[in-house]
Amino acid sequence: MINRNRRFKTAIYEQFARIGKAISNPSRLELLDLLCQGPRTVEALAREAGLGLANTSQHLKSPRGARLVEAEKAGVFVTYRLADEQVCQFFRSLRSLAEARLAEVGEITRCFLDARQGLQPVDREQLLARVREGAVTVLDVRPSEEFHAGHLPGALSIPLKDLQRRISELPRDREIVAYCRGPYCVLALEAVSMLRARGLTAFRLEDGVPDWQARGLPVAVGEER
Repeated sequence: MINRNRRFKTAIYEQFARIGKAISNPSRLELLDLLCQGPRTVEALAREAGLGLANTSQHLKSPRGARLVEAEKAGVFVTYRLADEQVCQFFRSLRSLAEARLAEVGEITRCFLDARQGLQPVDREQLLARVREGAVTVLDVRPSEEFHAGHLPGALSIPLKDLQRRISELPRDREIVAYCRGPYCVLALEAVSMLRARGLTAFRLEDGVPDWQARGLPVAVGEER
């Protein structure tokens, strides 16, 4: 009986360990973070994560083997997506645990933001209230496919790569709040720097779409202003 119980427990914990092994690499975690924004092709994931195509495909094998992600092939393109919303919730919980237990996370973030004076996120609760009231222009600077997969209601989509040439589309008489994928995404930081350099009043919203959803707030899909 004791041996049977031990075999059972060992077998269960071996399965739990598959999840840990599947994400035990910083690049795999970044790929999961990207997939929290919506389905992406391998090519898009490689580009956004700064990885080679073959390296990206190799990294995706482990989370796919642990059934955290799924793949669908259409012609020569392979599109990956999270298996379900629980995977994104798991990633956010892991991020929160690291923030709470590892002082290095806060120190790395502070050092990065201190070098970019004035770009710390504004007060979240106050800003969220103004966003909900429609008192500011909300700017989504992620790639357009991420915007269509889910975005803040009423947000204007201008991917960062297009912002310089489309900056005239933004109102100069009201504040602009830029957001991207979450607290460790730098797209919104770059956007705010660019907007301020052109004389616009701009701030960064630290929350990404998954964080917004986790607060029970509505998310729009597909339509674009």
